[in-house]
Amino acid sequence: MNGAVEQACPLYVGGKWKEVVGQGSSTVYNPSRGKPIASVPMCGTAEVDEVVAAAKAAFPDWRDTPPSERAQVLFRLKILLEDAFEELCLGISTEHGKTLSEARGDLRRGIEVVEFACGIPTLLMGESLENIARGIDCHTDRHPLGVVAGICPFNFPALVPMWMWPIAIACGNTFVLKPSEKVPLTMQRVVGLLEKAGLPPGVLNIVHGGRECVDALLEHPDVAAISFVGSTPVAREIHRKGSLNGKRVQAAGGAKNFVILMPDADVERTVEAVKDGAFGCAGERCMAGSTAVAVGDAGDKLLPALADLVGAMKVGPTDVREGQPDMGAVISSEHRSRVVGLVDAGERAGAKVLTDGRRTKVDEAPEGFFLGPTVIDQVTPDNPLMETEVFGPVLAVLRAKTLDEAIALANRQAFGNGAAIFTNSGKAAREFRRQVSAGMVGVNVGVPAPLAYFPFSGWNDSFFGDLHIQGKESVEFFTKRKTTTTRWFSFGDGEVWAK
Repeated sequence: MNGAVEQACPLYVGGKWKEVVGQGSSTVYNPSRGKPIASVPMCGTAEVDEVVAAAKAAFPDWRDTPPSERAQVLFRLKILLEDAFEELCLGISTEHGKTLSEARGDLRRGIEVVEFACGIPTLLMGESLENIARGIDCHTDRHPLGVVAGICPFNFPALVPMWMWPIAIACGNTFVLKPSEKVPLTMQRVVGLLEKAGLPPGVLNIVHGGRECVDALLEHPDVAAISFVGSTPVAREIHRKGSLNGKRVQAAGGAKNFVILMPDADVERTVEAVKDGAFGCAGERCMAGSTAVAVGDAGDKLLPALADLVGAMKVGPTDVREGQPDMGAVISSEHRSRVVGLVDAGERAGAKVLTDGRRTKVDEAPEGFFLGPTVIDQVTPDNPLMETEVFGPVLAVLRAKTLDEAIALANRQAFGNGAAIFTNSGKAAREFRRQVSAGMVGVNVGVPAPLAYFPFSGWNDSFFGDLHIQGKESVEFFTKRKTTTTRWFSFGDGEVWAK
């Protein structure tokens, strides 16, 4: 896995793999080694037209496939994913850099979405009411939209694509997936399992690329809906452009999730949860607890223990079966430099670095994209670290005198994905839950990301659209309702109908 560049990742069109010739490409790296492992073609309008046409051609038969039969494909896929679980997870660790434990969590949460989608016969049930007026009945049905597309980020190679296509195809749509050009290999492997599970050709298709590819999907007249996960500036533009082109759009953006530390919080359990929330997946997740607010003397009680715990974390390569570290590499050298620059700017603005990961070296993998966990205290609201989503292994700590002040600090920022509080006070937890402006709230839970049957309900600049990813809202997003009102005036002709 650490060798020379593999052949370019092919497209998956109408059930067949197809190499792309004559296009530019983007390199896929193993972040643990800093070495290229594959290349991805930067596709444009012609390739998008081809995959959308394949999805469109497959739609009528898949739409008419009974929901129970569509579910059976996903039941078989679930078994195949379980059988291939460890190999898939090692592949995730290799192309992304997250630890094997984190890769297992990535894939497990994706499998949970598949399990949820297996219940599609019940999830698609409509509503009915007799005698809405005398002799008149009314009922609703759910119908698939047609060809839908998913545009994915790098940080969860399994989970984020599987947020989208299992529910979409279970609802009877056909799907065009554009995985991140940084981590395309995991879904390539999963498609092989989908073929074994019996998914008909053209129901799921894969295209690769950057902005040109995305724009072609947003503008294509045969694409009915777009599901997107990525940064807030891009999410806002995806929503704007997709909506202007008449598409249904759900666009999940970035975050700056606040974790409120109260003086009565359990020290041992709180610092462990804060560490995991801030530095899990090297901080490269939109639910990372990247910003802590210590209320009263909570900082003096918790930060020394947190600094000791974080300072003891082992950073190293994750593309190995044994000897896994506590944290792996970030996705690229460019991203590492960006995060280091933000910490530098935060320190120059007066914040105090408690644990410094900027000069982390890993002897066994000297070219890897490593950045150690960093805790930086005494951050103020006007510090450069507070102006953007860092998306790296950095925990910024602010101070507040009261819970109300801490909630106000959380609510002044534009994002609204998640927020958490650590306390033993039911009153404090209730006030926080009611007052904080975030769509997902944790009480003594550092990463309040919901399971597959609940919506991933970001607010504010963390989400653009009306229907969220996951849960019943996802089923609503990938279907449209038809309401039928019925009245019959007489029985049919013939003696059999005579009263």
